[in-house]
Amino acid sequence: MSADLKAAAGHIEARMLLAFLAIVLAVLGFAALAAEAREGDIFRIDRILLLAFRAPDHLDTPIGPRWVREAARDVTALGGFTVLTLISVCATSMLLVHRRRLQAAVFAGTVIAAQIAATLLKQTVDRARPDLVPHLDLVYSASFPSGHAMMAPVVYLTLAAVLAAGERPRAAKVLLLGGAGLVVVAVGISRVYLGVHWPTDVLGGWALGSAIALAAAIVLVRAAPRSLEA
Repeated sequence: MSADLKAAAGHIEARMLLAFLAIVLAVLGFAALAAEAREGDIFRIDRILLLAFRAPDHLDTPIGPRWVREAARDVTALGGFTVLTLISVCATSMLLVHRRRLQAAVFAGTVIAAQIAATLLKQTVDRARPDLVPHLDLVYSASFPSGHAMMAPVVYLTLAAVLAAGERPRAAKVLLLGGAGLVVVAVGISRVYLGVHWPTDVLGGWALGSAIALAAAIVLVRAAPRSLEA
């Protein structure tokens, strides 16, 4: 093996090690938040941040002009079950059309497994929704983890990783991953702005969802590095 190949292999292994470390830390952080949430604990920062998005004298009124509230509803829909399902079905279909079967299987399997996990975790932790402020969006399930905040990175970051792997220019990769990251952050913030989640619900969702997305990306790179560029 040439010196260049050895250096490239070492660089890849170092990135994999950092990725595994990030996954472990994210899962541990999620587990710690889940333990507190299951005991019914509400962090002081939860109350501070939730109330920071409301007018002090009118807790039913979010800060900002009226259009911000409508924008928040639009953004939060990007992490909703219907939108994510449509995106996932379309993305999986396109990958199959382009004969990227492994990527399609990993992407679809990751989304389905994460959705099942989110549902089971909500039932297990069974944390009540915030009651400090009126909800500005309809909710039907328990609070922790935020399904929107968890599933957004699973869908958008995993899909961005699949697409970025087929792009050679670094700028294209950064644009795809950065854009997906912005959507994930915006969806999470919108859940707190609308008063339907504690901030730690969102943080827990981000942590576990990002860990799942990163794990899926590792599987794609390790299992089929050539087919990613097909």
